[in-house]
Amino acid sequence: MTVDPKNLKKIAERGTQDIAFCITRQPNSSTLFVGNSSFQVVALQTDAEKPEFQPLTGESHQSYVTGITVGGDSGNVLVSGAYDGRLIWWDPQERKSIRDVEAHPSWIRGVIASPDGKLIASVADDMVCRLWDANSGEAIRSLEKHARETPHHYPSMLYAAAFSPNGQFLATADRIGHVIVWEVATGEVAAELDAPVMYTWDPRQRRHSIGGIRSVAFSPDGKRIAVGGIGKIGNIDHLGGPSRVEIFQWESGKRLHEIEDDKLKGLVERLHFSDSSNWLLAAGGDHGGFLSFYDTETGKLIHQEKAPMHVHDFVFDDQGEKLYTAGHNKLVEWSLTESPDE
Repeated sequence: MTVDPKNLKKIAERGTQDIAFCITRQPNSSTLFVGNSSFQVVALQTDAEKPEFQPLTGESHQSYVTGITVGGDSGNVLVSGAYDGRLIWWDPQERKSIRDVEAHPSWIRGVIASPDGKLIASVADDMVCRLWDANSGEAIRSLEKHARETPHHYPSMLYAAAFSPNGQFLATADRIGHVIVWEVATGEVAAELDAPVMYTWDPRQRRHSIGGIRSVAFSPDGKRIAVGGIGKIGNIDHLGGPSRVEIFQWESGKRLHEIEDDKLKGLVERLHFSDSSNWLLAAGGDHGGFLSFYDTETGKLIHQEKAPMHVHDFVFDDQGEKLYTAGHNKLVEWSLTESPDE
């Protein structure tokens, strides 16, 4: 079947009492793992006759679970991170915890695995990215250069991270729109980029800032980096600003595209380049949600759909034909292929 963003169609919607902050999938299976606002990691077998959310057992988080990934040898390790600063390793087959690590002294915003599954990276509000051995849980390296304070002397936040497809580089992105690309093997800085429009400061009403780069992704050839967030906001008590994506040729620092959408507003929480690199998917929202597909050569919108909730995260199936979005009180399954009778 041909995967085409214009074929996007909602095929299933499952309600939950929780906010689903993060989602990942067991390779070569129909099993999803979701981190939620009830401090749980839950499993969902999407091909079951009556799919139900099943909490994993053993050691549990003490706050919101906001990062989750599958790594290890052949996807045999599941790792979650939370507001409590802990990383928990799980056996995805037995669906129980096997290791608990005090990883950061503050909120863990994201947890990702390297393409070969051997490394886990965690980013948190201590402004540090830490690398871990996926199988043993051993700490390997800390990457520290992001500023701990915003230009207005308030605590900053380290929101997002992504490995390059070859696993040689790791990009991290923060609240003030700063991106650092690291050499994974050495911990040295390979490049730095800035997207300052994604940071809004209100000097009058609230003396508070909002925004930041909430998502980052490498293109399949590893030459481009896309970052997502929100444009300038008039009222910082709401996410009433345009969703914003910027694409860079990261080695040269050249900004290729600046994309803003005033129609479906809010934060871009997650980005994904298609395997062909022809399109980029941006998902997020304000009170509602959106899925926006952009042409990576022109930066033009290809297709857009409203989501029935703010989208915090998404994951594709192995073929890239199905998309699973996680967010406020819902998990939605989408298809990117035409139905046989169409």
